[in-house]
Amino acid sequence: MSRRGTEAEAARPVAIVLGAAVWPGGEPSPTLRRRTERAVALWQSGEVGAILGCGGEGAHGPAEAEVICRLARAAGVPEGALFREGRSSTTEENLRYALPVLEEIGARQVVIVSEGYHLPRALLVARRLGLVARGAAPGLGGARPRAQAKAVLREIPAFVWYWWRGAGR
Repeated sequence: MSRRGTEAEAARPVAIVLGAAVWPGGEPSPTLRRRTERAVALWQSGEVGAILGCGGEGAHGPAEAEVICRLARAAGVPEGALFREGRSSTTEENLRYALPVLEEIGARQVVIVSEGYHLPRALLVARRLGLVARGAAPGLGGARPRAQAKAVLREIPAFVWYWWRGAGR
């Protein structure tokens, strides 16, 4: 696939995998691994034509986007179907910095891949940026219940803040 892709591939949505932690030694956190596996499953089923990994380098390198693409390649996704946005550190940056990549490859629709509790906020941001978006959440296999509960509780005020901040737009 060329950088722009074929018309058929451009007509299919692009899976945007939102970043999550990379652990020492470049190992993906369980969250990042689950998100990537969900995007790969979408690609394998033909629901998406490409995967765009998002996320810069956090406490440990390499960038989250690079780890996403490495995992997807190892699962059989060809390099030509993989794209990177490797400088963001927030949900809003993930999606804002993905826009030029999406434009370059001619993508018109996206499937945002993140945890179910995070998708409402991510979709709110995506739609405010003008994206035609839907969400896809990975399963919770391997997730730590306490960490998931903490993340859900953090997400509630974050969603309200994002919604309120954009209510005047």
